[in-house]
Amino acid sequence: MTIWDSLVGQRACIEQLQIAAGGQGMNHAWLFTGPPGSGRSNTAVAFAAALQCEQGGLGPDCPDGCHDCHTVLAGSHADVAVIRTEKLTIGVKEVRDLVRRASLTPMGKRWQILVVEDADRLTEQACNALLKAIEEPNPRTVWMLCTPTVEDVLPTIRSRCRLVALSTPTAEEVATFLQTLGCEEQRARYAARASQGHIGRAKALAFDDAVRSRRQDVVAIPARLTTLGQCLASATRLGEVAKEEADAITAELDAREKVDLDAAYGVVERGRRPREYAPALRDLETAQKTRAKRRQLDVVDRGLIDLVSVYRDAIALASGAPGDLVNEDIRHDVERIAALSTPELNLQRIGWIFAAREQMLEFNVPVPLALESMMVALRVPERH
Repeated sequence: MTIWDSLVGQRACIEQLQIAAGGQGMNHAWLFTGPPGSGRSNTAVAFAAALQCEQGGLGPDCPDGCHDCHTVLAGSHADVAVIRTEKLTIGVKEVRDLVRRASLTPMGKRWQILVVEDADRLTEQACNALLKAIEEPNPRTVWMLCTPTVEDVLPTIRSRCRLVALSTPTAEEVATFLQTLGCEEQRARYAARASQGHIGRAKALAFDDAVRSRRQDVVAIPARLTTLGQCLASATRLGEVAKEEADAITAELDAREKVDLDAAYGVVERGRRPREYAPALRDLETAQKTRAKRRQLDVVDRGLIDLVSVYRDAIALASGAPGDLVNEDIRHDVERIAALSTPELNLQRIGWIFAAREQMLEFNVPVPLALESMMVALRVPERH
């Protein structure tokens, strides 16, 4: 299986990029857009491999699997940088470092490529610094920006980029892909529906029992929201689970970074802390706290999307829409919510969930407060 094969449901985009890699329609800046999990950054990396390929732009499909293809996909190619952030934003300092790199002549014969994941997290100053580099590009430099929508970057930036619009793959396409990875058919179909087209999420649901169990706990929440006490308890539990999962992800990395810092400043060998150590430790702890906050928000955000899927199913059921439910495995709960509500009310509930999401992600409202307010609004009256 090549990396092109892992880009599920993106055949039109792949053909467009393969033609460009072959020398037709090449551009110095590209904007990859698509919903979460559609494979924006994977597509950009595959394109980078194709551009660097020794076999004339065939990328991961080249007959011999050339050195350049292997190193791009492994993340070790000297002329390809993939920029990821664990922070809430990408600042101007990081972008200026990229701009300096973009001005360098490639070490190899082909391109200097910079892939910016989550370009929607660029601050205003960072966008302005990036715009200057894209306006006056180095002849052998290629920028690849990845965002959910075209509106997530400045109009002046997107007007200089060639657009690659990825789509959400169908449940059938995702299920088929999971089966090629060795997943049993019934579980693959469940994961494909529950992930709603998010490939990374689908793989986690297919192969990780803990992830599947946590999702089942979340989608069971709407049917339980019948009293004020249950609303508050559900909000607390969702926040706690998100924090526990985020801590589990970051704890090992935090510890490893602390060990590396101590070694770099000779704390372990010399048994004392040089004067420069304290500010370095403070900066590290600040970065780790920011990363932990983002991780927690990411986990909560995923839970909110799962909640939305339940109310979306209730609307589909009440309106007689064709097709399987996203949450077919809890159809009884969905039927009960649909019976006790109206499609209009469930549409309002989806709006309240997205409002809570915006409060946490955009306005820095404390997670417990936003979740409690949301759960109370979602309350379902008991049938009398």
